Amino acid sequence: MAVVIRAIEPGDRAAWGALYAGFAAFYEVEQTEEMRDRVWSWLMDPDHEVRGLVAVQEGALVGLAHVRGFARPLAAATGGFMDDLFVAPEARGLNAGAALIQAIDDLAQAEGWSVIRWITADDNYRARGLYDRLATRTMWITYDREV
Repeated sequence: MAVVIRAIEPGDRAAWGALYAGFAAFYEVEQTEEMRDRVWSWLMDPDHEVRGLVAVQEGALVGLAHVRGFARPLAAATGGFMDDLFVAPEARGLNAGAALIQAIDDLAQAEGWSVIRWITADDNYRARGLYDRLATRTMWITYDREV
């Protein structure tokens, strides 16, 4: 059965939380239920910048994506930043990741975003294979400075 992409809904909390915990575990990031509650509150707030999409197969959530707009001063434009993309291991190979990215592309067109940008770990080879087919790898290196 095909994967369907839709906006996240209030009834998705438990399944989304399990997926998001899986995403955090994949990247070996310590994440608490309180942290997931905070992100969930952002996703449920229509005035918050972060939006959520989910991939659904046969009524079960199998993937998620979080995206937000960002200003691009040098380009005098607005872009979209995909913060998170995760597909449950048992659903990989169903094109859920590509479908989520296509849905973000549709959102970008509707919002007038000039680009969709994201980062991934250098050793995330499976995802990078998908990303290399759907987007252009840039020359930019990302830095974090803890505050």
